[in-house]
Amino acid sequence: MEKSARLPVVVPTRSHSLIELPSSVGRYVEAGLHGAKNTKRGYAADLRSFQDYCEHHQVTHLPADVTTVAGYVSQMADRGLKLATIKRHVAAIAKLHQLAGQSSPTGHEALLVVLNGIARIIGKRQRQAPAFSVLELKQAIRAMDVSKPTGLRDRAVLLLGFAGAFRRSELVALNVEDVELTREALVIHVRHSKTNQYGQDEDKAVFYAPSADFCPVRAVQEWIASLGRNAGPLFTRMSRGAKDKPAQPGVSRLTDQSVNDLVQRHLGLMYTAHSLRASFVTIAVEAGQSNKAIKNQTKQKTDAMIERYARLDDVKRFNAAQYLGL
Repeated sequence: MEKSARLPVVVPTRSHSLIELPSSVGRYVEAGLHGAKNTKRGYAADLRSFQDYCEHHQVTHLPADVTTVAGYVSQMADRGLKLATIKRHVAAIAKLHQLAGQSSPTGHEALLVVLNGIARIIGKRQRQAPAFSVLELKQAIRAMDVSKPTGLRDRAVLLLGFAGAFRRSELVALNVEDVELTREALVIHVRHSKTNQYGQDEDKAVFYAPSADFCPVRAVQEWIASLGRNAGPLFTRMSRGAKDKPAQPGVSRLTDQSVNDLVQRHLGLMYTAHSLRASFVTIAVEAGQSNKAIKNQTKQKTDAMIERYARLDDVKRFNAAQYLGL
């Protein structure tokens, strides 16, 4: 019996017309439209919120009218949500219309005026995760009990996260086989990241420190040795320890939230997992490192992102007025 031909793939274009492509390209179309998994999950939650708003106000959410979206973003601003959160919701609405082949209201000039007004009123400066100092990091490491597996793991997470300028999503995605020890440095092969969604290999180099207590290379090596395996998740949750025995490395990968909790447990509640990356940039800038050298580690694409990440707003500490020769 002859197999039935699969239907062609219908793709909405930027002009919101529809194009039929062969079914053989279907999986690539799906990957291109949907993007990263984390983005999809975030969009799904945002769209549920938008749909609830539309149902409450008895308006259509797809296709949505520009006045509907304007009302939605205005009520979010009134509730005190951050500008970045509001923009993420707008992006989710745009993606919804793109996937449905509908003209999106999010590019309408009237909505852009509303968003600009929101930005002016609630302010563009968003609360950013502060940067810790090297001294604070060393104090946190000294306080850890590295005679136990949990201490070994936490030390490796903090030192690698800081020295490698890692995002927490990158840290938890690492596998043991992504870690390569060379004579000069520990090379970490990052398979996927926020700026590398196509799976191209990106390498980060982490170097030996003079003191073994604060050396990210030695810390990661000791943690891997405690795992007793050469493959699988690098950073895992800890299994419950038996009576009078410490917790042991489990098999489940650490989550994004676990990294955030770990940072706050050791460095303080004012910091977040994002502080690992922000601290790297801030300290590197303060040390006079070039933007090119910083971007080699952070994998940021523009110098503007270095400026955004650097926490150099202390006017007494970072100010050219100190060097006027008076």
